[in-house]
Amino acid sequence: MTTVTQTSPLIKHLFEILEAHRPLFKQQRVYLRVVALVLAELFVFSRHTVTQLLMTLGLVEEDWSSWYRLFSRGRIDWGEMSGVVLKALLEHVEVGKVLVVAGDATQTARSGGKVEGVSWLRNLRTPRFRIGIHKAQRWFNLSVLLPPEGGYSRALPLRWLPAFTEKARRRVYAARKEWEAALEGLRWLRGQMEALGRAGQRVLFVGDGNYDHLELWRNLPEGVILLARSAKNRVLYHLPEKQPGRGRPRKYGKRAPTPQQVWGQRRGWQRLTLLVRGRERHVQVKVRGPFVRYGAPERPVWLIVVRGKDYRQGHRRTRRDPLPFLVSAVQNASGEWVLPLALETLLFWAWQRWDIETAHREMKAGFGLGDKQCWNPHAAVASVQWSAWVYALLVLAGYRTWGLTAAPDVPTRWWRGSTRWSFNTLLRAFRAELWGQHDFSPLCSPSTGDWGKKESFLLALRNAVFASARA
Repeated sequence: MTTVTQTSPLIKHLFEILEAHRPLFKQQRVYLRVVALVLAELFVFSRHTVTQLLMTLGLVEEDWSSWYRLFSRGRIDWGEMSGVVLKALLEHVEVGKVLVVAGDATQTARSGGKVEGVSWLRNLRTPRFRIGIHKAQRWFNLSVLLPPEGGYSRALPLRWLPAFTEKARRRVYAARKEWEAALEGLRWLRGQMEALGRAGQRVLFVGDGNYDHLELWRNLPEGVILLARSAKNRVLYHLPEKQPGRGRPRKYGKRAPTPQQVWGQRRGWQRLTLLVRGRERHVQVKVRGPFVRYGAPERPVWLIVVRGKDYRQGHRRTRRDPLPFLVSAVQNASGEWVLPLALETLLFWAWQRWDIETAHREMKAGFGLGDKQCWNPHAAVASVQWSAWVYALLVLAGYRTWGLTAAPDVPTRWWRGSTRWSFNTLLRAFRAELWGQHDFSPLCSPSTGDWGKKESFLLALRNAVFASARA
């Protein structure tokens, strides 16, 4: 670790985070293999399989089975690995501020039907007018939304849990619904925060409509605030009035208007201005409550309705439907039920929830999530968790180096880069720093018209890539 120069801050921060994981491994060789595979993930330009990682490292004459056993023999405890990432991440979150996490389910497509957790699921890549199905595994991703800078944030995967369906092929892992996986992830998070001395810090969990589930509201851990998108016909009740005399106290009051009835009323809208991704967003909202859902009278909630807007794109006019949200209510010092956070803060994080979708796209499209061919039941799960963990390490190292808005310069004339750096920019910076540690550099030259010169150029470029892989 001491060979990393101070002029390579990305690599320096990455090795610092990796070094924090060293006590989790009993043997030094296992830890060194993990470090080698992490670096190999940066230089794989094809599918991110185990054998491709070994080829990138130049280990073409070595037996691959010892490397595969990292995933099949349970030598990596992903709960402890995630705990180390959380501890490193909490260094950037103040104790008095709320920790914001987002949850969502995603899929990894599989071609074989005998892989652990595979079932027929709806293919999200097919158009809405012709929905199809495919073989895939379902996962739940609990990500931390990094503290905002200039209206920007980023999702960093923290806990990657299998959420296999009842009809999935299962030999080791039990079936689990999305809300059950979310509840397990939140309980794990609260336990880790208590162990790290942050038991009093609140957690805001932001989810889509799948997490407006009655059982999740009932079993929500202490200190967790739930902000979830709701249905337009959600049945809500007012809090019961004080009942004079004897008898069992009532749990529900009168029936409250549905979210669709609330946004149909013309009066009562308030205007807010939010700074989201470097731009000011003007929204109109209504806040109603406190209410309770039938079946969870002990969990009062507030209803937040965001008014829809009309957008004009060229000659087309697009209408965005109103969005209803339910958020946990908290009691103040006088015993009144109030919003847990400022309304602007809640709407800002509801908007930033989309960053978890961006993280899913980056992990699948450019980082090989689900590419590893593992038939062992444990390896079929651990290999996907590995990819999410490595992605989190790289993003955290980039955040420690640049923050969110101090994006590095892009060496192109036609585009100067964006305010918030992308994951491709991060990978390019990692590769540049690793290449800069050695006595060679990758070639970059305009193509020539002579095929003889082209052949020599491609041969030199191939040698540079091979040298970077074996270094």
